[in-house]
Amino acid sequence: MAKKKVQFMCTAFRDGFQSVFGARVFTPDFLPAVAAARDAGIRWFEAGGGARFQSLYFYCNEDAFDMMDAFRETAGPDANLQTLARGVNVVGLDSQSSDIVKLHAELFKKHGMTTIRNFDALNDVNNLIYSGKCIVEAGLKHQVCVTLMELPPGCSGAHDADFYTATLQQILKANIPFDAICFKDASGTAVPSKVYDTIRQARKILPADTFIHFHTHETAGVSVLANKAALDAGADAIDLSMAPCSGGTCQPDILVMWHALRGSDFELDVDVEKVREAEEVFKDCMSDYFLPPEATAVEPLIPWSPMPGGALTANTQMLRDNNIMEKYPEIIMAMSDVVRKGGFGTSVTPVSQFYFQQAFNNVMFGPWKKIAEPYGKMVLGYFGKTPVPPDAGVVELAREQLELEPTTRPVLELNDEDPNKGIPAAKKMLEDEGLETTDENVFIAAACKEKGIRFLKGEAETGVRKVDKTQASQPATAAPQQGPAEYVVSVNGEDVFMAFEGNMVTVDGKVYRVGIKPQAGGGAAAKSDASAAEVTEVKSQMPGAVFKQLVKKGDRVRAGEAILILEAMKMEMEVASPVDGQVSEISVGVGDQVATGQTLAKITV
Repeated sequence: MAKKKVQFMCTAFRDGFQSVFGARVFTPDFLPAVAAARDAGIRWFEAGGGARFQSLYFYCNEDAFDMMDAFRETAGPDANLQTLARGVNVVGLDSQSSDIVKLHAELFKKHGMTTIRNFDALNDVNNLIYSGKCIVEAGLKHQVCVTLMELPPGCSGAHDADFYTATLQQILKANIPFDAICFKDASGTAVPSKVYDTIRQARKILPADTFIHFHTHETAGVSVLANKAALDAGADAIDLSMAPCSGGTCQPDILVMWHALRGSDFELDVDVEKVREAEEVFKDCMSDYFLPPEATAVEPLIPWSPMPGGALTANTQMLRDNNIMEKYPEIIMAMSDVVRKGGFGTSVTPVSQFYFQQAFNNVMFGPWKKIAEPYGKMVLGYFGKTPVPPDAGVVELAREQLELEPTTRPVLELNDEDPNKGIPAAKKMLEDEGLETTDENVFIAAACKEKGIRFLKGEAETGVRKVDKTQASQPATAAPQQGPAEYVVSVNGEDVFMAFEGNMVTVDGKVYRVGIKPQAGGGAAAKSDASAAEVTEVKSQMPGAVFKQLVKKGDRVRAGEAILILEAMKMEMEVASPVDGQVSEISVGVGDQVATGQTLAKITV
């Protein structure tokens, strides 16, 4: 009996980059690996979208449309280049208006893409209807998604095979045009038996020739088994990656899956020897990038969060940027409660980021003391309907803190009424800065907002982590104050490894919390009682980067008035003056990294 040839999409250059390097990779560095994969016979690539859109403007100082053009030129005219879209959120964390959703599809077609995989993290089919229509009308293939995950232990409701089948039936009932169905498990936590049951049920209600694709990650350690379950149930294709962006937080490696299928009824449609050669080229391309240790390992605790591979390293990169990587285990544990009370949206971008932001706030400020705006808007209904009702107490906290009422109105309807969204609003942003209002610039402004404008003005910063090979193992980065400083120190003739990050020092594998304070009774840092009485210091309550300065020296401010905006974990947080007075000093500038407790400004009372 002939073996069934298994088709696969190579995710190394999109999801792989997001899952290992937080999507921060320069285009010229990886194109030789694309060429090598092409020469190995691979013709189906994930080539952009998702986090690999915003990240190019936020961290790489590159244009995502230029990247897509270069990818198409390298992969060749016949390659199927696929991108990732988030329904009405398209390629951002915020949702968009109808005109921007349509522009997204048209521009991705213009810049060489073939297929768009389109999902909604809440499995709210209303968010897929118009976006799917735009993709097809633009001349692209549409791969519509049902998003999967396993609920944290002890939870029930939604996220079982019957729920996924019901979502699929809603897609069919809505007459959404599609070329393929994808079951997308971004956290890699859906148990293989549930994957099997879901796809078996889907096969029963779909036309016989429907193309079914399955996507997962290795983060929880079950991806190979889940892929095999999907194939046994009738899936036509799976997602695989290439080293060094495979395994761990990524998809399983092409070579690993090839090996796992040996002796079965399936075989990968690939020349494994040529893939081996391509992987060596890829490893060489990425050899000077900082490889986060958490990206290479299975994490047994992930089912308790669940944190998707694509978000895990993006967030740990930001924790490193802010010198608080030691908070990571606490945040992962806090995510479980956040998911339980948030309505069971699938832990995939943007919802996974909302979960992480709220877990971050719960760790930094105390449980449920500060509602992260995106999480709050989600439980209030501003991103669509959650699979189950969110916790009533959390909804009330969000209503009070955000001063927003819950809504059940369609997301596109709300956004189309919002004067701050859409093509006219984006054009105004560009015109105010004297920038061209091309379609590409309009979309960049709409999707990336102020950071997109900074890029277009030539003011973008670079934050890509690379290893400085001239200084042994010390990581280097294009942005200041990122990553641990690592040294080998000779103590009494013996070498001791030490790594400094924030207020933590690792000495031969043991972690210690350290601090430096002025000598009691005086010193340069001491202030007189008179000085303290006259001047109030505005201190940072959390680490982050200065995103915007709202006042200048000499301005009068009132207590509670915002004077700065900090950005951390993709959240913008206002820093308010604690008193009425006059701004006597602004101690930081836009782009500066600040630590908890650092003085940001001084107010003279």
